[in-house]
Parts: sequence; structure tokens; C-alpha cells
Amino acid sequence: MVASVTVTVVILGGKRSIYRLHYVMTDSLISAQDNEVFLGIGTGKDWTKVTRDLVVDLQKGLMLTRSSKKKAKLRSTRVRSITLQGWGYIDNITLSSSAHVAHFFAVADWFVRHQDENGGWPIMVTRRLSPGMADLAPGWYSAMGQGQAISVLTRAFNITGNLTYLHSAMNAIEPFKVRSENHGVMTTFAGKYVWYEEYPTTPSSYVLNGFIYSLIGLYDLKMTCTHRDCKTAAKLYEDGMVSLKKMLPLFDTGSGSVYDLRHFSLGGVAPNLARWDYHTTHINQLMLLSTFNTDPIFKAIADRWIDYMKGKRAAHN
Repeated sequence: MVASVTVTVVILGGKRSIYRLHYVMTDSLISAQDNEVFLGIGTGKDWTKVTRDLVVDLQKGLMLTRSSKKKAKLRSTRVRSITLQGWGYIDNITLSSSAHVAHFFAVADWFVRHQDENGGWPIMVTRRLSPGMADLAPGWYSAMGQGQAISVLTRAFNITGNLTYLHSAMNAIEPFKVRSENHGVMTTFAGKYVWYEEYPTTPSSYVLNGFIYSLIGLYDLKMTCTHRDCKTAAKLYEDGMVSLKKMLPLFDTGSGSVYDLRHFSLGGVAPNLARWDYHTTHINQLMLLSTFNTDPIFKAIADRWIDYMKGKRAAHN
């Protein structure tokens, strides 16, 4: 029997609902049926520490079942029981209202352990972004993933002073220096403006939110490491900011924003309009950039995009 830990939770308020979260020793990611949610926690035979957010796991499971979509708004949640099945050893089970610090350092340590020789964390799934663009075969790097990993690692270094985290963050800029067609994440727009690809597609896709996340990571490293070996990170950041300031208007539709620039890359296809949740992400990112960059373009465009959400539109002729 495959070993598992099942947590039975009760959602209080109104009609009580009972759900079971099954944490199973498999490599399957997540599945759900009725009130049962199954989450794979790996098949490793060595000792490992598993920390899970029960509410988040339950929300993800509920969204996989059509009948439960209306139940996805969780109020008060209580643990009714914990059941162990199969063969194995458990050292300790702890229930806590928060484990954010443990989660944070678990992620930082994972990044250190799993960084490859190219400084990256390869994504081992096939990704098809759009018809007309070549599929990304397993093993591709994402500028967004690299940037967010750098942000985690630099913060871990700032908290602990452990140089291992900083060295890993410094190594993570290597894919930024390699063109996407050569297994990196860097491309250019109009042969001039540097862009770091969330999805290093052919032709290039120029996804906005992923690019900004990568710049935030480079900024974190630039501000954390002042050693001469970190000058490359500063240069990558500055080059990217030049591109963002020049290209940002291309993402403005006059009534919203676009997710990427595939309508430029592919030619003849309709713009890929950003859903409101992505549009608000763009706004939040620009507002963040405006806090450490004095160029008024970020706040100006963020304010205009906020107005779009209120029904305002750009002027017509």
C-alpha cells in the first residue's frame, strides 16, 4: 500500500462540509473527486520535512471539481482527524496557524540544492504558449522563475548572512546572458531592446508580467550584492529597464493591457488581451517599480490602467 497521511477538515458556517486531504507518496501533482483531494508529496525514501497549507490545498482541490466551484469560498476551517496509512516512519506532526518562515527557508534551501550547472532551475514539462510558436520541450528556463528564485535567495542571505544563498543567486543570472534560442531566456525586440522571456518561445512572445518579475529579481540582487562580481546583474537590470520604458506603451490597448506581444511576433493574430487579474497584476507591478525608480512613466501608466478598470477609455479621433 502506498503510504499516505489523510487530514479530514470541516468547513464551519452555514451547512457544514467535510473534506479529506490525502497527502500521498507519489509523484502525481493533484487530483480531486467529490470531497476527496489527493496531493502527491514525492516518492523519496530519505527523511524529508513536509509543510502544507491546508486551506490553500483545499482551495486548489475544490477548483478541480465542477460541483464544488461555488463552495470555494472557505470561511472557518477546523481539523477533525489525521489518519496514517501504509508503511513508513513519521517523526512529528505539528498543527500551526502559520509556518511562513519555515516555508520560506524550505524554498530557499530547495533552490540551492536543485540549481543546475547553468545556474538555472529547468522546467520539466512541455509548454505550448500559442499556435504558431514552437512548443517548449522539457528542460527550458523561465526568466520569471529565475527572477523569483533570485528574490528568495537574496532575502535568505539578508536574513542569515549565509553566503551560500548569495552565491546561488549570483549563479542564477547565467541564463539571462544566453539567448533564448541557445537555451537561455534573453531575446531582443526589433533587434534593439533586450527582453527576458518568461517563455523562451520561437518566435519570441514578450510576456509582460514575467519580464517585470525577472527585473525585480535582478534589482534585488543588484541592491544586495555590491561586489564587482555582481556588476553583471546591475547591467542586466539596467538594460531591461531601458527596454521596459520604451516598450511599455505597446502593451496599452486604450481600454486595458495585453498579456504579451504575440500580435507583433506572429503577425496577423489578434492581441492577447490580459484578463482583469493579469491586468491588476500589471498595475501592481508598475506601482512597485515606481517606488524605487523615479521615471514617471510607471505611475502614469499604472494610473491610466486603473482608470480602465473604472470604465474610462482612451480618446478616439
